[in-house]
Amino acid sequence: MSKGFEREARIQFDLPEADLETLAVRAGQMRTPEGEHSDAIFPTSSFVYSSAREAAARFGGEEPGNIYSRFTNPTVRAFEQRIAALEGGERAVATASGMAAILSMAMSLMKCGDHLVCSRSVFGSTVSLFTKYISRAGIETTFVDPKDLDAWRQAIRPETRVLFLETPSNPLAELTDIRAVAEIAHAHGALLVVDNCFLTPALQRPLELGADIVMHSATKYLDGQGRCVGGVLVGREKEMEEVFGFIRTGGACMSPFNAWVFLKGLETLPLRMKAHSEQALSLATWLQAQEGIEKVYYSGLPDHPQHALACQQQRAFGGVLAFEVKGGKDAAWRFIDATQVVSITGNLGDVKSTITHPATTTHGRMLVEERASAGIRDNLIRLSVGLESLQDLQADLARGLAAL
Repeated sequence: MSKGFEREARIQFDLPEADLETLAVRAGQMRTPEGEHSDAIFPTSSFVYSSAREAAARFGGEEPGNIYSRFTNPTVRAFEQRIAALEGGERAVATASGMAAILSMAMSLMKCGDHLVCSRSVFGSTVSLFTKYISRAGIETTFVDPKDLDAWRQAIRPETRVLFLETPSNPLAELTDIRAVAEIAHAHGALLVVDNCFLTPALQRPLELGADIVMHSATKYLDGQGRCVGGVLVGREKEMEEVFGFIRTGGACMSPFNAWVFLKGLETLPLRMKAHSEQALSLATWLQAQEGIEKVYYSGLPDHPQHALACQQQRAFGGVLAFEVKGGKDAAWRFIDATQVVSITGNLGDVKSTITHPATTTHGRMLVEERASAGIRDNLIRLSVGLESLQDLQADLARGLAAL
């Protein structure tokens, strides 16, 4: 690596006092001697050494440098550095998917006999991962009401190592007081892990509120256009080194191409999250006044029971809302099928608005009693608000209402 290359890499990331918008565009960029302005992509599986001695030193950990793209790739590293800067963490480790990030966290930071406390209001696959698969490693999970601080306290045991939550929750927009739960976790020697997928660091920074690790499905808002699948964990060097060791051995790594796409997505993240939030609040307010709607779940609404907490720990309210229509599953399906602009898909965080029926899709593999406990009713619809014309989106939802 030339001295000029090292100088450019240092200058591009040495921006500790920069604003979020600048970090989203500049952090982690490492120019090659070619002088490219856009982030480079390194689609290679391996790297060449100048000598046998250098190869041995790299493999032995005596010298830094690229070895094999499963665990050292410049494009992936640039993405990791940028998201770490945005979240305010010491280090990030990228993974093949959001679920791979959660799996890597559990397998690297927990062992047989340990205990995990999890919010009952998390993504359905997270519940399945903890109850059906992590449990096989001898790790037990207790689920609690995310809003009830006493429930978090009472669920902790001497062997509790991790508290896990997402806030706002998927899909009911339930909030957890991050600072309060962090204090509970730390009082018992446990780590707090926060899924920040719905808000991203543009709207919420859990590490500043006391969380130890932040997790993302990069597939969602970090990309922003539904192009690639990926995940990432951000935290302190100590814990992230453990996660990195698991990724290096287990292989649930992010591809260079996906990392490059996520890098480009991060450049517009602050602008997009602001626009998503403004559109979602307008539609949530409008839906609340419509005949045929029983309830709207969105923390930006003044009558949301945790609106004050949302204003306290979030910069805005995000682009995802949920609502219950009058009737059951058939009514919800009629509403969804009548729409023409929004896409019927389980993904979210896209510039294209998406709509889905959680009880039969994203949370469909949960047991009936698990869905009932989490408040996932058959008449519930989740809407991820994109960046289309607000008037067109409102007219499209009106088609759904007319179908009721």
